[in-house]
Amino acid sequence: MPANDNGDLVDPAHMHAALRHFAKHGLAAAQHAREQAIIAARAGDRPTFEWWLEICRALDRRMARKLHRSHACAGDTGR
Repeated sequence: MPANDNGDLVDPAHMHAALRHFAKHGLAAAQHAREQAIIAARAGDRPTFEWWLEICRALDRRMARKLHRSHACAGDTGR
């Protein structure tokens, strides 16, 4: 296991999507994923919010934690 592995793993589908997203948006990719998650949350689209949250998590865990806390609802995993 890598020395920096803290067990907060991202599943392969989200990692692949995050890498493609990074290739398209560069260093702004995490912020863009966060914005997409917020748009989905405001629209009440929980599955899309979760998708973008996981992409954000793959790119910037700290940003994803803050995003999750600000849009948490019952039944969340609390990651």
